[in-house]
Amino acid sequence: MTGSAGPRRFAILPALGIRPSAGEVVAIALDQALDDAAARAARDGRPVTVLDAACGRVSALRPFRARIGHLTGADLRTPPPGAVTHLDRFVDADLCTQPDAFPAGSFDVILLSFAVEHLADPPAALANLARWARPGATIVVTTVNHRHPFVAAYLGLPAPLRDRLQATVKRGPADVHVIVGACTTRQGLSRAMRAAGWTDVRIGTVGHLARAWARTWPTFAIGIAGDILASGVPARRSTLIAVARIPSVPGA
Repeated sequence: MTGSAGPRRFAILPALGIRPSAGEVVAIALDQALDDAAARAARDGRPVTVLDAACGRVSALRPFRARIGHLTGADLRTPPPGAVTHLDRFVDADLCTQPDAFPAGSFDVILLSFAVEHLADPPAALANLARWARPGATIVVTTVNHRHPFVAAYLGLPAPLRDRLQATVKRGPADVHVIVGACTTRQGLSRAMRAAGWTDVRIGTVGHLARAWARTWPTFAIGIAGDILASGVPARRSTLIAVARIPSVPGA
């Protein structure tokens, strides 16, 4: 989450070689996922159904709202009134511990955006999301990459200090969440997704620290340094973006 000054600052990032943004990569993945979902839904004579898991208040799904028949959001915290008007429904749910929060086979597309690092039990959450996905459904997941040196240093701090530092780069107290840091490597995330039943798992990386830490100029500058530091080493860029699917035919 960034402050209002963030978008103006972001204009310098491409010139520094910090591209593409996580948002651009996620948008491409969602565009393809929604195209595939629309074809299946048209064949079955039903609307496209989408879950914004751990939705918060800001969603990469907003630009695609016209292509979604029914958009559900789920989170542990109920958003303030008027914050999620793009949703058709909001459900207060714990992704890790409530496997019956939604019926099996409910959603064509699922977005899990910068939530894995906060989950107490990511493998359980990914298994629940797989249960809620229709055959052929796509999931798009973003999370921090533990292999980035700044992220590793941050996650290695005592929890109280992590929480205090996190508050300095978030817009306000409502955006601060406990960071657990499980399944935040490419190998760990891939293993958990495959064990949960997701297939064709593809995981890439982008630099995202400058955008994530843009609330103030000092934190923005540190984020730029972190993105440049890892720019030539894809395995160590700050953000993981995973795309996977549920087989159209069980067991495929």
